[in-house]
Amino acid sequence: MGVTEDLADALARDVLAAQDEMEQERFYLDVAKMLATVSPSMEEAFMTAVRVRLAERRARDYLNRRLGAHRKGAAG
Repeated sequence: MGVTEDLADALARDVLAAQDEMEQERFYLDVAKMLATVSPSMEEAFMTAVRVRLAERRARDYLNRRLGAHRKGAAG
């Protein structure tokens, strides 16, 4: 990755952790809006990183639920 993508990904990780802690599920949009005013390219990279990380979270949750249901059924 380039510098912009590396920084955007690190920021995305930190913002998602902060929004979980603050229980503000759309906080990343506030950060993106602020970023857009200073660096549209950073904002774009940040939003890409956020979307990928949120998608991974949802997919991992789905995987864990399905695997848990399978294991529960296999044990029963």
